[in-house]
Amino acid sequence: MSISSALQTGVSGLKANSQAVGGISENIANANTVGYRRGFAQMVTTTASGGNGSGVLSVEARETLDINRSGGLISTNSSTDMAVSGNGFFVVSVNPNETVQTNYHLTRAGAFLPDADGNLKNAAGFFLSGFPYDANGSIGNVDRSSFGSMETVNVGNVSLSAAQTTTMSVVGNLPSQDTGLATPGAPFQTSSEMFTGLGETQRLDFSWQPTSNANEWTVTLNDHTGTALGSVTVEFNDSGSLAGSPATYSGATSVAVAPSAFAFDAATGQATITINNGTTPQTITVDLGEPGSFNGVTQFAGDFSQSFERDGSSVGELIRTEIDEAGTLFGVFDNGIRRPLYEIPVAVVDNPNGLLEEKGNAYSLSGETGAFFALQANSGSTGAINSNALEGSNVDIAEEMTDLIRVQRAFSTNAKVITTVDEMMDETTRLKR
Repeated sequence: MSISSALQTGVSGLKANSQAVGGISENIANANTVGYRRGFAQMVTTTASGGNGSGVLSVEARETLDINRSGGLISTNSSTDMAVSGNGFFVVSVNPNETVQTNYHLTRAGAFLPDADGNLKNAAGFFLSGFPYDANGSIGNVDRSSFGSMETVNVGNVSLSAAQTTTMSVVGNLPSQDTGLATPGAPFQTSSEMFTGLGETQRLDFSWQPTSNANEWTVTLNDHTGTALGSVTVEFNDSGSLAGSPATYSGATSVAVAPSAFAFDAATGQATITINNGTTPQTITVDLGEPGSFNGVTQFAGDFSQSFERDGSSVGELIRTEIDEAGTLFGVFDNGIRRPLYEIPVAVVDNPNGLLEEKGNAYSLSGETGAFFALQANSGSTGAINSNALEGSNVDIAEEMTDLIRVQRAFSTNAKVITTVDEMMDETTRLKR
């Protein structure tokens, strides 16, 4: 190696270590940046040697991101703040409902808040993407290997239209000691809320009358005006493994006046009623419980209790959102309905270190990242989503300061090489004098 070559080697050392200092300064500056991944410089030997392997050895700094090391979780008061605990990234886009695939990025920065249109956007201006649920609570068949099936998560323009009640289940207990009396007591009265096609709330009344026969009851159903629709007698098993369950239904009688109607299926324990509450009468299937089952009305000694499960709802406005570990974003509405709105997937790639760094603490796919999949959170190798939390930077200040000392020493030493070579070249020029 010549003297001039030694000078160039020293210069390469200065350049490489100054680049390393730049990376350390970026890490320190972003020590409190949500979801930030520290970068570091790896020194790599370079040479201009030919085929005989001789030449000048220099050095260059190649920057690498420490993507696989997670930061600590920080609790927040915002329900739309999220952090991935484990492997994976959030999928974000440059614009709402982005159609250009290259404008989708991955990030660990989950500080999302609704913008003026209700779209969830993080501090860097990227919009959160997810798979929308339909009215039936299904996301259907989606392509998890691309961004094509995703939409921007919106929590601003969400409301529930009215849904008509079509099914109702009755669950509870009838006190066996009230049956078989010479003079039966008064009936037990209960009612269940139901909804019309316009979302209006009405009530369906049930009257449970114990009879003078042991373990036997007659139930009468009344519509929202108190008008009787029909009745049926149910006898309960009093012994054996099925004790307390319905044994038989009998004596079904309809007193409904058209267009109202009442019918009962003794084999299934289901009544089909038609209520005259609109131009088109409303039909509801009421399930009292199949004979020999305990999933409906039962009869045991004790107190009377009864509850109802039914579909349908009134018009609802979104009051808050909730996010579970599987990434399901639920909407809670003022009519008491809690419905899934979006699945927020966790994106995974074969080689996270192959991601390209973008501004805004985000990363884009490259030819070195391998296969991409947007998977359900908290399943398989994907991380869980924590709401009301953010992931902090993975920068360790003590580590950065130690690296800064080491790089500074290396920079100073390379600078000394240059000054030494300069003195040697000066002495060489003096030889001719």
